[in-house]
Amino acid sequence: MISIFSQRFVTMELQGQGFKLRNWKLEDIESLQKHADNPNISCFLWDRFPNPYTKDDAIKWTALMLKQNPLVNFAIDINGEAVGAISLEPRPDVYAKAPLLGYWLSESFWGRGIMPRAIKLVTNYAFTSLGAIRVQAIVFGNNPQSMRVLEKAGFTKEGVLRNNVIKNGVVLDEHVYGMLKG
Repeated sequence: MISIFSQRFVTMELQGQGFKLRNWKLEDIESLQKHADNPNISCFLWDRFPNPYTKDDAIKWTALMLKQNPLVNFAIDINGEAVGAISLEPRPDVYAKAPLLGYWLSESFWGRGIMPRAIKLVTNYAFTSLGAIRVQAIVFGNNPQSMRVLEKAGFTKEGVLRNNVIKNGVVLDEHVYGMLKG
């Protein structure tokens, strides 16, 4: 279901089993801050994801997400509460049809099969609505759980970039996963 409130703002929901993916709302600030403020989440994400995750961080993020068009960053909503995020990060130039997939989920919902189902939904959206021919994901070597999540969602490991990132002072490999349209 897509509705346009103005020329700048698009809202959408993708219904999953036990959750939905939807646009961000101002009402998400409190739950975003609560669920994102967790070092067990930030340790697996790029440094641009703050730790600690403050209310000010949640306000800035939500304000930025309200301006999306097209919608490429979704709140993961369980029972009306934003408990995570999943996004398709557009890339420039020759990568324009191959967005990067990113995601996180509140630790209180880990192990319930939510993220593989969310990845399938947003990947299908990328192929059917955004014209993507490939969706790519990268995972730090210290996160085998996320590698398993991607594999459950149908992604294939395509390679390992050895000693490619430094996170919290530790040199890590970067595992590259992909899914092709069709």
